[in-house]
Amino acid sequence: MAAARTQAFRAAFAALRAGGLNRGLRARAQGLGVILTLHHVRPWRARDFAPNRLLEIEPAFLDQALAGARKLGFDFVSLDEAWRRTLTGVSYRPFLHVTFDDGYRDVRDHALPILERHGAPATLFVASRFAEQDADIWWLELEEAIARSRRIYMDLGRGEAVLPTATARQKQAAWNAVYWRLRSGSEEHLRAEVRRLGRAAGVDPLSFARELCMDWNELKEVARHPLIAIGAHTVTHPMLAKHPDDVARAEMADSREAIRRKLGLEAAHFAYPVGDRSAAGPRDYALAAELGFTTAVTTRPGHIHRSHAATPTALPRVSLNGHFQTAAALDALLAGTPFLLMRMLKRGRA
Repeated sequence: MAAARTQAFRAAFAALRAGGLNRGLRARAQGLGVILTLHHVRPWRARDFAPNRLLEIEPAFLDQALAGARKLGFDFVSLDEAWRRTLTGVSYRPFLHVTFDDGYRDVRDHALPILERHGAPATLFVASRFAEQDADIWWLELEEAIARSRRIYMDLGRGEAVLPTATARQKQAAWNAVYWRLRSGSEEHLRAEVRRLGRAAGVDPLSFARELCMDWNELKEVARHPLIAIGAHTVTHPMLAKHPDDVARAEMADSREAIRRKLGLEAAHFAYPVGDRSAAGPRDYALAAELGFTTAVTTRPGHIHRSHAATPTALPRVSLNGHFQTAAALDALLAGTPFLLMRMLKRGRA
């Protein structure tokens, strides 16, 4: 199912470009600007089972994306400047800002030289316990647990089931079943089940933060770069909407305080972990405003429009997805065509 969905999106991006719809609808579809979402930027390590590939792009594609955006007339701006243009409702050329979630080391090693080449400012949204390197990154732990196993045991709603995971196809099928089942429930249950599967497969849950995330000393060095700003991304990377008010508030406030204490910086901007409607909602947008963040960004897809001046803590972003590293996808996303068509479809259904 996941592979079929990916193929359908690729075909749609290709059709939009081939039919000239991106060019024809750009004036109507494109907003004031775009905030891009990225996670990993690194050379691709070929493997048959890679369910988190959507969270990584290759350096060449980031280079292509920024070159393409510049050719289309985008201004590369800071998040402060993007927000200023949103407030005024005026951007004589569309703006673009790059954001990286979680604080991975490959952003420094592979993305930063590309940002320098294009003069593109970026915000690194840091989960403070990732920087402490003592937190689990559960989606990577789940991937590794399935990768190491020949079978896993999981209650999918009808009692404990045995899921074969000997082949890459079986591993992907197990991931699809387990991931979405766990995502639909409480985060406590999700993390407990991932920890159980990881323990059975001999996975060290803290190894991913140690191996992949910049520590505070590395972040301090990166934060000195004139193109880089640091934003807050909670303490432990929870899906905030699944937690009570006091937990959500503490996750947001304490991550900003850790950045202030460790880096001597005031994090004016915030990114919701996971960031879709299941992970961040109106309660969380209100908390971000109450805590005084200038903006907070979701992963809900879309361009920034004048109307977003009224919702500074619920801003959309455009994801550069590892499954869609093509010129056709880039053309559509920067034009805003898919988001216009989705809005039209929703209005039609209504």
